[in-house]
Amino acid sequence: MSQYHPADTPDTPAGPPPDWWLFRGDNRARTPVMPPAPPWRSFGRTPDGAPVRRYLIDRAETDIVNAALHLRRPLLVTGHPGTGKSSLAHAIAHELSLGEVLHWPVNSRSTLQDALYRYDAIGRLRESTLLREGTLLREGTLLREGTLLREGTPAQERGRAEPDIGSFVRLGPLGTALVPAERPRVLLVDELDKGDVDLPNDLLTAFEDGAFEIPELARLPEAEAEADVLTADGGGHRTRVVRGRIRCTEFPIVVITSNGERDFPPAFLRRCLRLDLPDPDEARLRSIVAAHLGPEALDGAEDVLRGFLDRRAEGELATDQLLNAVFLRKGGVGLDADELLDAVLRRLGGAV
Repeated sequence: MSQYHPADTPDTPAGPPPDWWLFRGDNRARTPVMPPAPPWRSFGRTPDGAPVRRYLIDRAETDIVNAALHLRRPLLVTGHPGTGKSSLAHAIAHELSLGEVLHWPVNSRSTLQDALYRYDAIGRLRESTLLREGTLLREGTLLREGTLLREGTPAQERGRAEPDIGSFVRLGPLGTALVPAERPRVLLVDELDKGDVDLPNDLLTAFEDGAFEIPELARLPEAEAEADVLTADGGGHRTRVVRGRIRCTEFPIVVITSNGERDFPPAFLRRCLRLDLPDPDEARLRSIVAAHLGPEALDGAEDVLRGFLDRRAEGELATDQLLNAVFLRKGGVGLDADELLDAVLRRLGGAV
């Protein structure tokens, strides 16, 4: 392990800092050239529009994915962290040219309502009050109270007695996935097992009906039966909702991931196709490293692979940790195998 300390100078016995260091901890400002990012952390796409990350899947697993596509059933993907559960949704969207994945990360506070839509009743009430008081000026100006006009408010509603309710309804990931369209959207329900115990059963109705109602729109008078609401796509995208009802014409491709932290109700499991992704063996690990970092990536990094296999206990080390270690070695990071593994192969259970 290097003995360099921030207080050292190039003239001390410890010598200069390693070449691969960007941050030196010596409080001296500099402008180093940032090295290339790992492919899975570049947040971009290749010139032909393909994702920068590649996905490897066996034939038997591909059969299950295709069965779910034909049956229009959710795909429940289980496996330890790092086995590629979430990446599968992005791979499907890319291969089938279905656009960006709609992502719903589930936590203990998630509800079906969050996934379907949100209604900003307070914001609408506030803007209604301002409109009635006649304080709204021309587009882009400030209100007398110092409040900015709500982003995305259509110009034609300025001066109305009531603002357009569609500006205050935003569909969630699931709600957007159920919008009628010629081609399905891909919805990633990430880590459903972290949600409330009743959440899987709450999803059953939406999955079975392929539809849901927005009561705030359904209660509007007939003259206001149509509303253009915001979607989860961002960028101000809207979709028209008639009488508060949304029903899909093509059931979305739903990929649900689970780390296996708890079991799901039988009724929910019956409506899903289940795919269990095993921990990759040595041959699969070599293929994964080659796919992400090139076929020569393990040249000079065999000790890193061997160390990973020696340390890996069931469910405690993830494949992306191996990729991180090999990427650092390939980039010239001056650490031996043990130091490199100590740096990036922390066990997922929290043990050092």
